[in-house]
Amino acid sequence: MKKILFIVMVLMVTALLMVGCTNQNSTITNNAKTAALSIYNWSTYIDPEILSEFEKKFGVKIKYDTFESVDDLYAKLKPGNPGYDLIFPSDYMVTIMRKEGLLEKLNLANIPNVKNLDSKFLNTPFDPGNQYSLPYQWGTMGLGYNLKATGKELNSWEAIFDSKYRQRVALMDELRSMLGAVLIYLGYDPNTTNPKEINQAKDYLIKHRDTIAAFAPDTGQVLLDQGQVDVAVEWSGDIFQLMEENPNIRYAIPQEGSIIWIDNIAIAKNAPHKDTAEKFINFLFEPEISAKISNFIKYGSPNKVAIEKGLIHESELKNPNIYPPPEILKKLTYIKDIGDATRLYDEAWTEVKIGVGK
Repeated sequence: MKKILFIVMVLMVTALLMVGCTNQNSTITNNAKTAALSIYNWSTYIDPEILSEFEKKFGVKIKYDTFESVDDLYAKLKPGNPGYDLIFPSDYMVTIMRKEGLLEKLNLANIPNVKNLDSKFLNTPFDPGNQYSLPYQWGTMGLGYNLKATGKELNSWEAIFDSKYRQRVALMDELRSMLGAVLIYLGYDPNTTNPKEINQAKDYLIKHRDTIAAFAPDTGQVLLDQGQVDVAVEWSGDIFQLMEENPNIRYAIPQEGSIIWIDNIAIAKNAPHKDTAEKFINFLFEPEISAKISNFIKYGSPNKVAIEKGLIHESELKNPNIYPPPEILKKLTYIKDIGDATRLYDEAWTEVKIGVGK
């Protein structure tokens, strides 16, 4: 009996030792796990090879999620960071998010490649001193259209209200920018806080609802490519990406003026991998990497060294719809944070969606 008990005790001790070894091995394995980085960016907004290159170079595993509008980004982060490190807010949204404590301060000492950026994109009113953000790409909002379907070049916001395109127009589901474009067409400031002007833009959209086929969440270029619409209000680069595959597609900045924007790279509050995030930002600002991004997604680059070195395609640098000349730039306006008046736009957009029925 004692012998049996002894054997049982030996087996128990051995089992405990094995569990200990297993736990120790598990700890070692966990410690050896690849570093992580979680990114939340616009869709179709980076060359995937760049993500792979960073992963390989720095031994990092990237989790990459996308959003379709800046409103979606804000809604995701407002309740609390669900685990993202890097996010890509537009200019006015940087103001809102930094005021609401949704962004981490950057340690610019860890991002020396800032020196490669054009100073005109730095120290902006929406983030003085670049404490919370740095420029990623910039571009315009305009008209993407199928020349074969329209039968003529388009150059005015009037096209989206033209009965010729009944049920053939896709508007952006981006309330400030879309209402801003209508305000510009009506001769107003796209950042107006005048309720009468905002309501006039709302009413004008509802009045011309018969042309509207959809409010596209940054997917107007897809509807255009598939032939579901003839005209799509979209971001410049999305249309230029499409133009590479479809010779009938065109892009125009309307003659009345339009929205210009800077999308920025920022670190979300309570980011779990802040150091790695800053390493990634610095990596993106290498001239070769910045050029690779712009050449792939067809937006304007804020990286002056990449431009000076001729790393960006010459055909794009000479394209006035990607890099607008001074006479066009003066007609472009940035969307700004308008504080409590944002509620007026929210209410107007809700009425538009109900009134149009899309």
